[in-house]
Amino acid sequence: MNLFNIITKRTTEVATKITREAKLKMEINENKAKIKELYEILGKKIYENHIRENKISTDEIIQEDCLSLDKLSKEIENARKELLKLNNKKMCRKCFAEIETEDNFCPRCGEKQTQEKTVFEKAEEKLQQSEILPQNKKEAEIVKEKLEQKNNN
Repeated sequence: MNLFNIITKRTTEVATKITREAKLKMEINENKAKIKELYEILGKKIYENHIRENKISTDEIIQEDCLSLDKLSKEIENARKELLKLNNKKMCRKCFAEIETEDNFCPRCGEKQTQEKTVFEKAEEKLQQSEILPQNKKEAEIVKEKLEQKNNN
């Protein structure tokens, strides 16, 4: 591969990463705005119920909106995790500081960090733990080889 191809490939990778980061940050901000709107709607619904003569159970009023809030919060959390992964970072389990993936201890609180297993390690562990029927041994070996090849790439 000549130098021009290497530079082009690296530039494309960086541009793709920057674009993905921007999309994730935009998604997070949009979901935060939706959450803020839902809070306002919930507050209005609860207050309107408060001033009514025939009050309705608050659970009935807020259940659907709370489920929507849960969904939006989960989407924000997933986007944050993906952002961390893109930047080779992770979050400390104790103080939630953003730290480097290879850090063994959190620089902020000193908490020992456990290394998460790779997809390959998890799959290999499942293969070893499962009972493989004699007629499926060949298939299991093929899967293991494919996992090893994928891990090496």
